[in-house]
Amino acid sequence: MTCSEVPPRLELLLVTCQPRGLQLPPWRLSLSRSSSSCRSCTLVSRQLPICNAQSYADDLWVPAPQSPASVRSRLLAAEREEAKAVLSLFLRQKGLRSTLAARIVNKSDGFIEHLVSKLQIAYRSRYAEGRELSTPEIRDALIPYLEALSKEHGDSLVEVVENFPDPFSMEREALSSSMPFTPTSSNKQKAIARITTATSGGALPELVRYLLDLGMDHEEIKTIVRKFPAFAYYSVDRKIKPLVELLLELGVSKSSIPGIIKKRPQLCGISMSDNLKPMMAYLENIGVNKAQWSKVITRFPALLTYSRNKVETTVSFLTELGVSKKNIGKILTRCPHLMSYSVDDNLRPTAEYFWSIGADAASLIQKSPQAFGLNVEAKLKPITEFFLAREFSIEEIGLMTNRFGIIHTLSLEENLLPKYEFFLTMEYPRCELVKFPQYFGYSLYQRIKPRYARMTGCGVRLILNQMLSVSDDRFEKILEKKKTGL
Repeated sequence: MTCSEVPPRLELLLVTCQPRGLQLPPWRLSLSRSSSSCRSCTLVSRQLPICNAQSYADDLWVPAPQSPASVRSRLLAAEREEAKAVLSLFLRQKGLRSTLAARIVNKSDGFIEHLVSKLQIAYRSRYAEGRELSTPEIRDALIPYLEALSKEHGDSLVEVVENFPDPFSMEREALSSSMPFTPTSSNKQKAIARITTATSGGALPELVRYLLDLGMDHEEIKTIVRKFPAFAYYSVDRKIKPLVELLLELGVSKSSIPGIIKKRPQLCGISMSDNLKPMMAYLENIGVNKAQWSKVITRFPALLTYSRNKVETTVSFLTELGVSKKNIGKILTRCPHLMSYSVDDNLRPTAEYFWSIGADAASLIQKSPQAFGLNVEAKLKPITEFFLAREFSIEEIGLMTNRFGIIHTLSLEENLLPKYEFFLTMEYPRCELVKFPQYFGYSLYQRIKPRYARMTGCGVRLILNQMLSVSDDRFEKILEKKKTGL
Protein backbone atom coordinates (compact mmCIF):
# COMPACT_ATOMS: atom_id res chain seq x y z
CA MET A 1 0.00 0.00 0.00
CA THR A 2 1.36 3.45 -0.90
CA CYS A 3 1.00 6.60 1.10
CA SER A 4 -1.51 8.01 -1.38
CA GLU A 5 -4.01 5.23 -0.85
CA VAL A 6 -6.90 5.69 1.54
CA PRO A 7 -5.77 4.30 4.87
CA PRO A 8 -7.83 1.74 6.71
CA ARG A 9 -9.51 2.83 9.87
CA LEU A 10 -8.76 1.04 13.15
CA GLU A 11 -10.98 1.46 16.17
CA LEU A 12 -10.06 0.47 19.74
CA LEU A 13 -12.88 0.10 22.24
CA LEU A 14 -11.55 0.74 25.74
CA VAL A 15 -14.01 -0.27 28.44
CA THR A 16 -13.23 1.03 31.89
CA CYS A 17 -13.80 -0.99 35.00
CA GLN A 18 -16.70 -0.21 37.30
CA PRO A 19 -15.43 0.25 40.86
CA ARG A 20 -17.85 0.53 43.70
CA GLY A 21 -20.91 0.12 41.40
CA LEU A 22 -20.27 3.23 39.28
CA GLN A 23 -21.45 3.00 35.69
CA LEU A 24 -18.80 4.45 33.36
CA PRO A 25 -19.14 4.84 29.60
CA PRO A 26 -16.70 3.13 27.27
CA TRP A 27 -14.10 5.22 25.50
CA ARG A 28 -13.62 4.76 21.80
CA LEU A 29 -10.44 5.76 19.99
CA SER A 30 -10.18 5.99 16.21
CA LEU A 31 -6.68 5.67 14.77
CA SER A 32 -5.92 6.19 11.12
CA ARG A 33 -2.74 6.60 9.17
CA SER A 34 -1.85 10.17 8.36
CA SER A 35 -1.85 11.02 4.68
CA SER A 36 1.27 13.10 5.14
CA SER A 37 3.32 10.35 6.64
CA CYS A 38 4.65 7.05 5.42
CA ARG A 39 4.38 5.53 8.84
CA SER A 40 2.18 2.50 9.13
CA CYS A 41 0.11 4.14 11.83
CA THR A 42 -0.40 7.38 13.72
CA LEU A 43 0.82 7.89 17.28
CA VAL A 44 -2.16 8.97 19.35
CA SER A 45 -1.99 10.35 22.86
CA ARG A 46 -5.17 10.81 24.83
CA GLN A 47 -6.09 11.01 28.47
CA LEU A 48 -8.38 8.18 29.54
CA PRO A 49 -10.08 7.96 32.93
CA ILE A 50 -9.21 4.57 34.36
CA CYS A 51 -11.21 3.21 37.30
CA ASN A 52 -12.51 6.74 37.87
CA ALA A 53 -9.34 7.39 39.86
CA GLN A 54 -6.82 9.12 37.66
CA SER A 55 -5.95 9.80 34.06
CA TYR A 56 -3.01 8.44 32.07
CA ALA A 57 -1.46 9.58 28.82
CA ASP A 58 -1.43 6.36 26.84
CA ASP A 59 0.83 6.24 23.85
CA LEU A 60 -0.53 3.69 21.46
CA TRP A 61 1.53 2.31 18.60
CA VAL A 62 -0.15 -0.08 16.29
CA PRO A 63 2.47 -1.97 14.22
CA ALA A 64 1.98 -3.11 10.69
CA PRO A 65 0.47 -6.59 10.59
CA GLN A 66 2.93 -9.52 10.47
CA SER A 67 2.31 -13.11 9.56
CA PRO A 68 2.30 -15.67 12.41
CA ALA A 69 5.19 -17.50 10.76
CA SER A 70 7.38 -14.39 10.67
CA VAL A 71 6.58 -13.63 14.32
CA ARG A 72 7.52 -17.17 15.41
CA SER A 73 10.72 -17.04 13.38
CA ARG A 74 11.73 -13.72 14.93
CA LEU A 75 10.96 -14.93 18.45
CA LEU A 76 12.88 -18.19 18.02
CA ALA A 77 15.94 -16.38 16.69
CA ALA A 78 15.89 -14.04 19.68
CA GLU A 79 15.43 -16.90 22.16
CA ARG A 80 18.34 -18.83 20.67
CA GLU A 81 20.67 -15.87 21.16
CA GLU A 82 19.42 -15.34 24.71
CA ALA A 83 19.82 -19.06 25.50
CA LYS A 84 23.40 -18.94 24.19
CA ALA A 85 24.14 -15.92 26.38
CA VAL A 86 22.69 -17.60 29.48
CA LEU A 87 24.61 -20.84 28.85
CA SER A 88 27.87 -18.94 28.27
CA LEU A 89 27.36 -16.98 31.49
CA PHE A 90 26.60 -20.16 33.43
CA LEU A 91 29.73 -21.93 32.14
CA ARG A 92 31.89 -18.95 33.07
CA GLN A 93 30.39 -18.94 36.55
CA LYS A 94 31.41 -22.60 36.81
CA GLY A 95 35.03 -21.62 36.21
CA LEU A 96 35.50 -21.92 32.46
CA ARG A 97 37.42 -19.24 30.62
CA SER A 98 35.39 -16.97 28.34
CA THR A 99 36.98 -18.29 25.17
CA LEU A 100 36.38 -21.92 26.13
CA ALA A 101 32.79 -21.18 27.17
CA ALA A 102 32.13 -19.45 23.84
CA ARG A 103 33.62 -22.38 21.92
CA ILE A 104 31.43 -24.88 23.78
CA VAL A 105 28.30 -22.81 23.19
CA ASN A 106 29.01 -22.40 19.49
CA LYS A 107 29.27 -26.15 18.90
CA SER A 108 26.29 -27.11 21.06
CA ASP A 109 23.39 -26.33 18.72
CA GLY A 110 21.43 -29.37 19.88
CA PHE A 111 21.55 -28.27 23.49
CA ILE A 112 20.63 -24.68 22.57
CA GLU A 113 17.52 -25.97 20.78
CA HIS A 114 16.78 -28.01 23.91
CA LEU A 115 16.95 -24.85 26.04
CA VAL A 116 14.68 -23.00 23.64
CA SER A 117 12.17 -25.85 23.90
CA LYS A 118 12.29 -25.45 27.67
CA LEU A 119 11.35 -21.80 27.28
CA GLN A 120 8.46 -22.74 25.01
CA ILE A 121 7.18 -25.17 27.62
CA ALA A 122 7.62 -22.79 30.55
CA TYR A 123 6.05 -19.81 28.79
CA ARG A 124 3.59 -21.51 26.46
CA SER A 125 0.91 -18.85 26.97
CA ARG A 126 3.36 -16.05 26.21
CA TYR A 127 4.35 -17.70 22.95
CA ALA A 128 0.68 -18.05 22.02
CA GLU A 129 0.37 -14.29 22.45
CA GLY A 130 3.42 -13.73 20.26
CA ARG A 131 5.18 -11.78 23.01
CA GLU A 132 8.96 -11.81 23.21
CA LEU A 133 10.39 -12.90 26.57
CA SER A 134 12.53 -10.55 28.60
CA THR A 135 16.10 -11.43 29.57
CA PRO A 136 15.21 -11.82 33.29
CA GLU A 137 12.37 -14.20 32.36
CA ILE A 138 14.74 -16.30 30.26
CA ARG A 139 17.37 -16.42 33.00
CA ASP A 140 14.78 -17.28 35.65
CA ALA A 141 13.69 -20.24 33.55
CA LEU A 142 17.07 -21.58 32.38
CA ILE A 143 19.47 -20.99 35.29
CA PRO A 144 17.67 -23.35 37.73
CA TYR A 145 17.55 -26.01 35.03
CA LEU A 146 21.28 -25.64 34.31
CA GLU A 147 22.01 -25.77 38.04
CA ALA A 148 20.03 -29.02 38.31
CA LEU A 149 21.95 -30.48 35.37
CA SER A 150 25.25 -29.40 36.91
CA LYS A 151 24.33 -31.06 40.21
CA GLU A 152 23.37 -34.28 38.44
CA HIS A 153 26.32 -34.50 36.06
CA GLY A 154 29.03 -32.67 37.99
CA ASP A 155 32.17 -31.89 36.04
CA SER A 156 30.82 -33.72 33.01
CA LEU A 157 28.24 -31.04 32.34
CA VAL A 158 30.30 -29.86 29.37
CA GLU A 159 30.17 -33.38 27.95
CA VAL A 160 26.40 -33.38 28.31
CA VAL A 161 26.08 -30.00 26.62
CA GLU A 162 28.35 -30.78 23.70
CA ASN A 163 26.90 -34.19 22.98
CA PHE A 164 23.23 -33.58 23.66
CA PRO A 165 21.01 -35.57 23.43
CA ASP A 166 23.38 -38.59 23.63
CA PRO A 167 24.14 -38.31 27.36
CA PHE A 168 20.42 -38.66 28.09
CA SER A 169 18.96 -40.73 25.26
CA MET A 170 19.12 -41.09 21.53
CA GLU A 171 15.60 -39.77 21.25
CA ARG A 172 14.78 -36.10 21.54
CA GLU A 173 12.24 -36.63 24.27
CA ALA A 174 13.46 -33.47 25.89
CA LEU A 175 11.84 -31.46 23.14
CA SER A 176 8.34 -32.75 23.88
CA SER A 177 6.02 -30.84 26.13
CA SER A 178 5.56 -33.86 28.34
CA MET A 179 9.06 -33.60 29.78
CA PRO A 180 9.18 -31.77 33.14
CA PHE A 181 11.32 -28.69 33.52
CA THR A 182 13.90 -30.52 35.64
CA PRO A 183 16.04 -33.63 35.01
CA THR A 184 13.74 -36.59 35.60
CA SER A 185 14.43 -39.58 37.80
CA SER A 186 13.78 -41.69 34.72
CA ASN A 187 17.21 -40.64 33.45
CA LYS A 188 18.77 -43.05 35.93
CA GLN A 189 16.29 -45.76 35.06
CA LYS A 190 17.01 -45.38 31.36
CA ALA A 191 20.75 -45.41 32.01
CA ILE A 192 20.47 -48.59 34.10
CA ALA A 193 18.32 -50.19 31.38
CA ARG A 194 20.94 -49.30 28.80
CA ILE A 195 23.66 -51.28 30.59
CA THR A 196 21.47 -54.21 31.62
CA THR A 197 19.59 -54.83 28.37
CA ALA A 198 21.21 -57.28 26.00
CA THR A 199 21.69 -56.39 22.35
CA SER A 200 19.51 -57.86 19.61
CA GLY A 201 22.06 -60.64 19.31
CA GLY A 202 21.81 -61.46 23.00
CA ALA A 203 25.22 -60.00 23.91
CA LEU A 204 25.92 -57.60 26.74
CA PRO A 205 26.40 -53.92 25.81
CA GLU A 206 29.94 -53.09 24.67
CA LEU A 207 30.56 -50.78 27.64
CA VAL A 208 29.62 -53.52 30.11
CA ARG A 209 31.81 -56.12 28.37
CA TYR A 210 34.78 -53.76 28.43
CA LEU A 211 34.38 -52.87 32.11
CA LEU A 212 33.96 -56.52 33.09
CA ASP A 213 37.21 -57.29 31.28
CA LEU A 214 38.80 -54.41 33.16
CA GLY A 215 37.94 -56.08 36.46
CA MET A 216 34.60 -54.60 37.51
CA ASP A 217 31.51 -56.61 38.32
CA HIS A 218 27.90 -55.91 37.32
CA GLU A 219 26.92 -54.33 40.63
CA GLU A 220 29.88 -51.95 40.56
CA ILE A 221 28.91 -50.82 37.06
CA LYS A 222 25.31 -50.25 38.16
CA THR A 223 26.51 -48.26 41.17
CA ILE A 224 28.53 -45.97 38.91
CA VAL A 225 25.58 -45.42 36.58
CA ARG A 226 23.21 -44.69 39.47
CA LYS A 227 25.67 -42.12 40.73
CA PHE A 228 26.39 -40.67 37.30
CA PRO A 229 23.83 -41.68 34.62
CA ALA A 230 25.72 -40.04 31.74
CA PHE A 231 28.42 -42.71 32.15
CA ALA A 232 26.11 -45.28 30.53
CA TYR A 233 26.28 -43.33 27.27
CA TYR A 234 30.04 -42.91 27.03
CA SER A 235 31.65 -44.39 23.95
CA VAL A 236 34.13 -47.15 24.74
CA ASP A 237 36.40 -46.25 21.83
CA ARG A 238 36.20 -42.47 22.16
CA LYS A 239 36.06 -42.07 25.94
CA ILE A 240 36.83 -45.10 28.11
CA LYS A 241 39.69 -46.75 26.20
CA PRO A 242 41.74 -43.55 25.71
CA LEU A 243 41.59 -42.83 29.43
CA VAL A 244 42.54 -46.38 30.38
CA GLU A 245 45.48 -46.29 27.95
CA LEU A 246 46.68 -42.97 29.41
CA LEU A 247 46.47 -44.30 32.96
CA LEU A 248 48.47 -47.36 32.02
CA GLU A 249 51.09 -45.14 30.38
CA LEU A 250 51.37 -43.12 33.58
CA GLY A 251 52.11 -46.27 35.55
CA VAL A 252 48.70 -46.96 37.07
CA SER A 253 48.22 -50.69 37.47
CA LYS A 254 45.29 -52.24 35.62
CA SER A 255 43.88 -53.46 38.91
CA SER A 256 43.72 -49.86 40.20
CA ILE A 257 41.80 -48.46 37.23
CA PRO A 258 38.34 -49.74 38.28
CA GLY A 259 38.78 -47.96 41.62
CA ILE A 260 39.68 -44.72 39.86
CA ILE A 261 36.60 -44.91 37.63
CA LYS A 262 34.37 -45.72 40.60
CA LYS A 263 35.70 -42.73 42.54
CA ARG A 264 35.33 -40.28 39.65
CA PRO A 265 33.42 -41.60 36.61
CA GLN A 266 33.34 -38.02 35.27
CA LEU A 267 37.04 -38.43 34.46
CA CYS A 268 36.01 -40.58 31.51
CA GLY A 269 34.08 -37.68 30.02
CA ILE A 270 36.87 -35.11 30.18
CA SER A 271 38.25 -34.09 26.80
CA MET A 272 41.77 -35.50 26.49
CA SER A 273 43.07 -32.71 24.25
CA ASP A 274 41.13 -29.71 25.57
CA ASN A 275 41.17 -30.38 29.30
CA LEU A 276 42.94 -33.41 30.73
CA LYS A 277 46.38 -33.17 29.11
CA PRO A 278 46.59 -29.36 29.37
CA MET A 279 45.70 -29.62 33.07
CA MET A 280 48.42 -32.21 33.62
CA ALA A 281 50.95 -29.99 31.85
CA TYR A 282 49.94 -27.02 34.00
CA LEU A 283 50.25 -29.00 37.24
CA GLU A 284 53.63 -30.37 36.20
CA ASN A 285 54.74 -26.80 35.49
CA ILE A 286 53.96 -25.75 39.07
CA GLY A 287 55.88 -28.67 40.50
CA VAL A 288 53.68 -31.77 40.59
CA ASN A 289 56.06 -34.70 40.26
CA LYS A 290 55.55 -36.22 36.80
CA ALA A 291 56.82 -39.57 38.04
CA GLN A 292 54.15 -39.60 40.76
CA TRP A 293 51.08 -39.21 38.53
CA SER A 294 49.97 -42.79 39.13
CA LYS A 295 49.89 -42.21 42.90
CA VAL A 296 48.27 -38.78 42.59
CA ILE A 297 45.46 -39.99 40.33
CA THR A 298 44.88 -43.15 42.36
CA ARG A 299 44.59 -41.09 45.55
CA PHE A 300 42.40 -38.36 44.10
CA PRO A 301 41.25 -38.77 40.48
CA ALA A 302 38.98 -35.72 40.78
CA LEU A 303 42.06 -33.49 40.58
CA LEU A 304 42.07 -33.74 36.80
CA THR A 305 38.36 -32.93 36.48
CA TYR A 306 38.57 -29.47 38.07
CA SER A 307 38.43 -26.37 35.90
CA ARG A 308 41.63 -24.47 35.18
CA ASN A 309 40.11 -21.44 36.90
CA LYS A 310 39.56 -23.36 40.17
CA VAL A 311 43.09 -24.77 40.16
CA GLU A 312 44.65 -21.38 39.39
CA THR A 313 42.60 -19.77 42.18
CA THR A 314 43.96 -22.27 44.70
CA VAL A 315 47.52 -21.90 43.43
CA SER A 316 47.24 -18.10 43.68
CA PHE A 317 46.09 -18.41 47.29
CA LEU A 318 49.00 -20.69 48.19
CA THR A 319 51.40 -18.21 46.60
CA GLU A 320 49.74 -15.39 48.54
CA LEU A 321 50.17 -17.48 51.69
CA GLY A 322 53.91 -17.59 51.09
CA VAL A 323 54.30 -21.12 49.71
CA SER A 324 56.94 -21.39 46.98
CA LYS A 325 56.08 -22.76 43.53
CA LYS A 326 58.26 -25.80 44.20
CA ASN A 327 56.49 -26.55 47.46
CA ILE A 328 53.03 -26.05 45.93
CA GLY A 329 53.84 -28.94 43.60
CA LYS A 330 55.01 -31.04 46.53
CA ILE A 331 51.81 -30.32 48.48
CA LEU A 332 49.59 -31.32 45.55
CA THR A 333 51.66 -34.42 44.88
CA ARG A 334 51.37 -35.56 48.48
CA CYS A 335 47.84 -34.29 49.17
CA PRO A 336 45.92 -33.62 45.93
CA HIS A 337 42.70 -33.46 48.02
CA LEU A 338 43.72 -29.90 48.88
CA MET A 339 42.40 -28.84 45.48
CA SER A 340 38.88 -29.85 46.51
CA TYR A 341 38.86 -27.24 49.28
CA SER A 342 37.20 -23.90 48.58
CA VAL A 343 39.51 -20.91 48.96
CA ASP A 344 36.76 -18.74 50.43
CA ASP A 345 35.02 -21.39 52.54
CA ASN A 346 38.00 -23.43 53.75
CA LEU A 347 41.53 -22.32 52.95
CA ARG A 348 41.38 -18.61 53.74
CA PRO A 349 39.28 -18.86 56.96
CA THR A 350 41.52 -21.68 58.22
CA ALA A 351 44.70 -19.73 57.49
CA GLU A 352 43.31 -16.67 59.27
CA TYR A 353 42.36 -18.77 62.28
CA PHE A 354 45.80 -20.35 62.56
CA TRP A 355 47.38 -16.90 62.34
CA SER A 356 45.10 -15.75 65.15
CA ILE A 357 46.55 -18.36 67.55
CA GLY A 358 50.14 -17.63 66.54
CA ALA A 359 50.65 -20.54 64.14
CA ASP A 360 52.45 -20.28 60.80
CA ALA A 361 49.76 -21.01 58.19
CA ALA A 362 52.22 -21.30 55.29
CA SER A 363 54.26 -23.90 57.15
CA LEU A 364 51.16 -25.74 58.36
CA ILE A 365 49.62 -26.12 54.92
CA GLN A 366 52.82 -27.81 53.77
CA LYS A 367 53.05 -30.13 56.76
CA SER A 368 49.33 -30.79 57.33
CA PRO A 369 47.25 -29.72 54.31
CA GLN A 370 44.36 -31.90 55.49
CA ALA A 371 43.81 -29.49 58.41
CA PHE A 372 42.72 -26.81 55.94
CA GLY A 373 39.64 -28.76 54.95
CA LEU A 374 38.18 -28.54 58.45
CA ASN A 375 35.46 -26.18 59.63
CA VAL A 376 36.83 -23.51 61.93
CA GLU A 377 33.83 -23.34 64.25
CA ALA A 378 32.99 -27.04 64.36
CA LYS A 379 36.49 -28.52 64.49
CA LEU A 380 39.38 -26.10 64.99
CA LYS A 381 38.05 -23.90 67.77
CA PRO A 382 36.94 -26.82 70.00
CA ILE A 383 40.52 -28.18 69.94
CA THR A 384 41.94 -24.81 70.94
CA GLU A 385 39.31 -24.42 73.66
CA PHE A 386 40.16 -27.90 74.96
CA PHE A 387 43.70 -26.77 75.76
CA LEU A 388 42.66 -23.31 76.98
CA ALA A 389 40.35 -25.02 79.49
CA ARG A 390 43.38 -26.92 80.81
CA GLU A 391 45.33 -23.70 81.39
CA PHE A 392 47.51 -23.76 78.29
CA SER A 393 48.11 -20.24 76.99
CA ILE A 394 47.24 -19.24 73.43
CA GLU A 395 50.97 -18.84 72.76
CA GLU A 396 51.62 -22.41 73.94
CA ILE A 397 48.80 -23.71 71.74
CA GLY A 398 50.32 -21.87 68.77
CA LEU A 399 53.69 -23.49 69.46
CA MET A 400 52.10 -26.93 69.76
CA THR A 401 50.30 -26.39 66.46
CA ASN A 402 53.50 -25.37 64.69
CA ARG A 403 55.33 -28.39 66.06
CA PHE A 404 52.55 -30.91 65.43
CA GLY A 405 50.43 -29.61 62.57
CA ILE A 406 47.76 -32.31 62.65
CA ILE A 407 46.87 -31.69 66.29
CA HIS A 408 43.69 -29.87 65.26
CA THR A 409 42.61 -32.80 63.10
CA LEU A 410 42.52 -35.24 66.02
CA SER A 411 39.36 -36.41 67.75
CA LEU A 412 38.63 -34.86 71.12
CA GLU A 413 36.77 -37.84 72.56
CA GLU A 414 38.81 -40.65 71.05
CA ASN A 415 42.28 -39.12 71.10
CA LEU A 416 43.03 -35.92 72.99
CA LEU A 417 40.92 -36.49 76.10
CA PRO A 418 42.00 -40.06 76.99
CA LYS A 419 45.65 -39.35 76.20
CA TYR A 420 45.64 -36.13 78.21
CA GLU A 421 44.08 -37.90 81.16
CA PHE A 422 46.80 -40.57 81.04
CA PHE A 423 49.44 -37.84 80.69
CA LEU A 424 48.32 -36.43 84.04
CA THR A 425 48.90 -39.81 85.69
CA MET A 426 52.52 -39.84 84.48
CA GLU A 427 53.23 -36.67 86.49
CA TYR A 428 55.13 -34.90 83.75
CA PRO A 429 55.11 -31.10 83.77
CA ARG A 430 52.77 -29.47 81.26
CA CYS A 431 55.73 -27.98 79.39
CA GLU A 432 56.58 -31.51 78.19
CA LEU A 433 53.45 -31.48 76.05
CA VAL A 434 54.31 -28.03 74.68
CA LYS A 435 57.76 -29.28 73.75
CA PHE A 436 56.50 -32.59 72.36
CA PRO A 437 52.86 -32.37 71.24
CA GLN A 438 53.56 -35.36 68.97
CA TYR A 439 52.64 -37.33 72.09
CA PHE A 440 49.05 -37.15 70.87
CA GLY A 441 50.01 -38.89 67.65
CA TYR A 442 51.07 -42.17 69.28
CA SER A 443 48.78 -45.04 70.15
CA LEU A 444 47.78 -44.98 73.80
CA TYR A 445 47.56 -48.76 74.13
CA GLN A 446 50.24 -49.91 71.72
CA ARG A 447 52.91 -47.30 72.40
CA ILE A 448 52.38 -44.88 75.28
CA LYS A 449 51.23 -47.20 78.08
CA PRO A 450 53.63 -50.08 77.20
CA ARG A 451 56.63 -47.73 76.99
CA TYR A 452 55.70 -45.94 80.20
CA ALA A 453 55.26 -49.24 82.04
CA ARG A 454 58.63 -50.50 80.75
CA MET A 455 60.35 -47.23 81.74
CA THR A 456 58.92 -47.12 85.27
CA GLY A 457 59.64 -50.83 85.67
CA CYS A 458 63.32 -50.09 85.09
CA GLY A 459 63.21 -47.32 87.67
CA VAL A 460 64.30 -44.60 85.25
CA ARG A 461 62.77 -41.39 83.95
CA LEU A 462 62.89 -40.21 80.32
CA ILE A 463 61.47 -37.11 78.68
CA LEU A 464 58.42 -37.73 76.48
CA ASN A 465 60.42 -37.43 73.27
CA GLN A 466 62.91 -40.10 74.35
CA MET A 467 60.22 -42.38 75.67
CA LEU A 468 58.08 -42.37 72.51
CA SER A 469 59.92 -41.29 69.37
CA VAL A 470 62.78 -43.78 69.23
CA SER A 471 62.67 -47.34 67.88
CA ASP A 472 62.25 -50.31 70.20
CA ASP A 473 65.97 -51.18 70.01
CA ARG A 474 67.01 -47.60 70.67
CA PHE A 475 64.52 -47.39 73.55
CA GLU A 476 66.01 -50.45 75.21
CA LYS A 477 69.54 -49.12 74.81
CA ILE A 478 68.56 -45.82 76.42
CA LEU A 479 66.97 -47.65 79.33
CA GLU A 480 70.04 -49.83 79.78
CA LYS A 481 72.32 -46.82 79.71
CA LYS A 482 70.20 -45.02 82.26
CA LYS A 483 70.15 -48.05 84.57
CA THR A 484 73.89 -48.57 84.48
CA GLY A 485 74.46 -44.88 85.07
CA LEU A 486 72.58 -44.95 88.35
